[in-house]
Amino acid sequence: MTAIKFKDIQKMNKEERMKKIEELKLELIKAKVSASKAGTSKIKEVKRMIARILTLNKQENRNVENH
Repeated sequence: MTAIKFKDIQKMNKEERMKKIEELKLELIKAKVSASKAGTSKIKEVKRMIARILTLNKQENRNVENH
């Protein structure tokens, strides 16, 4: 899995982002299971990608509420 850039996340619509979060959550579970083999770097990366998507969702929600 490659890291998702914030610019790429911004191009996604809300449905695509929610679908991506679900995929990342499944990948996070798999990474936790195999953490003894691969280490924790993959877990960190997946968590960061989820956080990026959630951050953008929150920012968009705030912008909609303020306008």
